[in-house]
Amino acid sequence: HKSSFVLSVCVLLQDAICTLNTLQTNASALEQVRRERGRPELQLHAMRAFLNRAGITVEELDHLNIIHVTGTKGKGSTCAFTEQVLRSYGFRTGFYSSPHLVQVRERIRINGQPIGKELFTKYFWQVYGRLDETKEAHGGTMPAYFRFLTILAFHVFLQEKVDLAVIEVGIGGAYDCTNIISRSPWVCGISSLGIDHTQILGDTIEQIAWQKGGIFKPGVPAFTVRQPEDAMAVLRDRAKEIQCPLRVCPELDDYQVDCGLLRLGLAGQHQRANASLALQLSHSWLQRRCLPGFPADSVDGSSVLQAASFKPSPIMVKGLADTEWPGRNQTLKHGAVTYFLDGAHTMRSMQACVQWFRETAAQHERSASGPVCRVLLFNATGERDSAAMFKLLLPCQFDFAVFCPNITEAIASCNADQQNFNVSLENMLTRCLDNERSWRLHQGGEEHGDDGRLLILPRLPEKRADTLVFPCILSALQWITQNRDPTLDRAVPPVKPGLKDKAAPLRQAAHIHVLVTGSLHLVGGVLKHLDPASSK
Repeated sequence: HKSSFVLSVCVLLQDAICTLNTLQTNASALEQVRRERGRPELQLHAMRAFLNRAGITVEELDHLNIIHVTGTKGKGSTCAFTEQVLRSYGFRTGFYSSPHLVQVRERIRINGQPIGKELFTKYFWQVYGRLDETKEAHGGTMPAYFRFLTILAFHVFLQEKVDLAVIEVGIGGAYDCTNIISRSPWVCGISSLGIDHTQILGDTIEQIAWQKGGIFKPGVPAFTVRQPEDAMAVLRDRAKEIQCPLRVCPELDDYQVDCGLLRLGLAGQHQRANASLALQLSHSWLQRRCLPGFPADSVDGSSVLQAASFKPSPIMVKGLADTEWPGRNQTLKHGAVTYFLDGAHTMRSMQACVQWFRETAAQHERSASGPVCRVLLFNATGERDSAAMFKLLLPCQFDFAVFCPNITEAIASCNADQQNFNVSLENMLTRCLDNERSWRLHQGGEEHGDDGRLLILPRLPEKRADTLVFPCILSALQWITQNRDPTLDRAVPPVKPGLKDKAAPLRQAAHIHVLVTGSLHLVGGVLKHLDPASSK
């Protein structure tokens, strides 16, 4: 009976996820997106209508005691630090983030854990049913994928009666559907700003800062890390216009602690700014909660001030140290193969990724028992400038550069969580071939094989990398690891003999170091294979 119940839950869950995936390509949703493109303010009007159809009022969202966070780089990590700190105080937390790595349930977390299969299925059909029942009276419209998940997250958090909800903005801020919380979030945060999503947000740092500052609310405290001056000027003007008290976070070293430097659960020097922002957000939230030891500050919306450093409580210190956020500066060692996973996909995040990888890989290599082979596994999606990122990656001195689409396996599987219907397989493979060609050009030359395809570059003192393209993540990982990682022991289509010949340096190396970067979706596909528990 137990096994049949588990099977039934899995079937219902897959049905829910497959139905959710139809919203990626829902014709009415895509038409609505096209209409809203010229008038982005319509997005929040549409979101309010969908919320009402789902049985949720904007007024009800006030009960979620929301912490709202945007930014270009580090907003997810900031949210993870903040959620862990406040959960460490014993509060029941909700956490909404995007994208997911392995399973869509990761986007909606209760007390740090992805919502369970049964609860996801139950709440999904509650929300979907209400929207489906009312669509004929509203021109047949259904919310698109991200908009639906945002509504679902609000519904889950209300039903599960969380003490607070940490909400990560999807794209931008002003017109992002999470900004429906327009009345009174408890505190807002803006992590490091840079250039990304230019087709939606604009192609200057000032335009992007204007969009991000759209989450400010009158009288609601807001915090930001140090920003480029042009971006800071825009945030300052937005805060003054909206009458939002904005403060700039101090450096992490400015906090008074008894244990020397604060230890962070997330690797990378750039995480120190995210941790400082998280301390300010959680401290402000606790002040409003009126806990002993956290007296409320006066609110001043007339200027941008330096946020005061303080002595973090032992609970805060432990919360920062205990924070986990998979796929961001994550290291996994599987015997002779060490994976360095980071979903960097902007220039600034790639700069941070390269710094982290070079430092961390060097530490591993100093203790290696023999020669190390370095491999880059890369993919990028959408409008991202792969060529610019390659310039940053070249100093890492890879022996191989491997490219594959964000497809977990070439053999069809029932893994609906990672299906993407918004881009064709042909487009994904074309992008990989373009990336391969661009990588070779950045190394200063090309050589062609018998079939005209780019195959191999001569080994030069500056260590140019051989390049390859594979049809899926599993085949790429199996070739890179050369049967040295037992977690990848699954059947894949055989590779060409020429590819086996090229793998000699991998077989001869004592250790293989693999940097996986360029896309969080790629990192998620890799984690699905390396950590089978993440799929359960």
